[in-house]
Amino acid sequence: MNNIYTLAVISILISAVLTPFVKKIAVKLDVIDIPKDSRRVHNKPIPLLGGLAIYFSFIITLILNRGELSSPEKGMIFGATVIVIGGFIDDKYDIKPWCKLLFQILAALILIYFGIRITIITNPVSNIYQYIHIGMFSIPLTIIWVVGITNAMNLIDGLDGLAAGIALIASVTLSIIAILNGRNEAAIVTIIFAGSILGFLPYNFNPASIFMGDTGAQLLGFMLAAISIEGAIKSAAVFPIAVPILAFGIPIYDTLFAVIRRKINGKPIMSADKGHLHHRLLDMGLNQKQAVLIMYVISAILGSFSIIAAEVNPQRAYFLLLGVMVVLIILAWKVGFFKHRE
Repeated sequence: MNNIYTLAVISILISAVLTPFVKKIAVKLDVIDIPKDSRRVHNKPIPLLGGLAIYFSFIITLILNRGELSSPEKGMIFGATVIVIGGFIDDKYDIKPWCKLLFQILAALILIYFGIRITIITNPVSNIYQYIHIGMFSIPLTIIWVVGITNAMNLIDGLDGLAAGIALIASVTLSIIAILNGRNEAAIVTIIFAGSILGFLPYNFNPASIFMGDTGAQLLGFMLAAISIEGAIKSAAVFPIAVPILAFGIPIYDTLFAVIRRKINGKPIMSADKGHLHHRLLDMGLNQKQAVLIMYVISAILGSFSIIAAEVNPQRAYFLLLGVMVVLIILAWKVGFFKHRE
């Protein structure tokens, strides 16, 4: 445990030291977010590429700890590198959604090549046959999970410190679950990643001096998806779906509700709007800090449910997930979450 705390501190310090340098690089390369539409809540140009500080802090700390990396760790690093390259290109040149998708699929395939894939899921129906071997569906399910979480985290990145804080809470949640289940290697990787996020967060919290950009937001989603598959939960072989869905609650549900909202209102699924949760909170009169802190609290509550779900049998975990989803859907409907807003 002492080693885990030491690694957390190292990753925090590296990220905190690197972020000002990354900011200077972003300015020099003219990778700046200029407010040009009503969906943006900042009113002055802000440098992007903050995700590079998280990326390099994670890799440096992981290498310092391990020296010789395991195959899954190599898969995470190589996959994250592809995501960061794609994110950098998007931050600089604003590429098409299908181009971003290609980078995400390639990164997911790299994970699969290095052995990080969903092969067994928990059975929501039977106590006797608790696990389902998915066989030939392993590759497509892994790709869908990785791409889905990567984009969900990217979509939630709408306020200062929001995506970073939610990813930090999710990382801490997964590390606790890993420790409780004796998954020490997974716990170390997750804590290092959490530390890398925490070192960056003070620069990104309102008023932000740097944004993580697609470089960082996609990196957060990709790494959380990879870590959840690799074995932060139960074991490296078993994937209890209810647990990560609760741990990544806000990005997943916000994205799901956005898809439903756009479908109901006859809008393209990939179109942007101002109907996300953080937009709704701002419309209620909250400022950025208040909205972000409320979403932190919600994320922490869902993370607590995730820890509970990881410690009970699969059927109870799915029942807990179903209960949470029903409550969230009812609340979303009551507050007009499915009404379109430009």
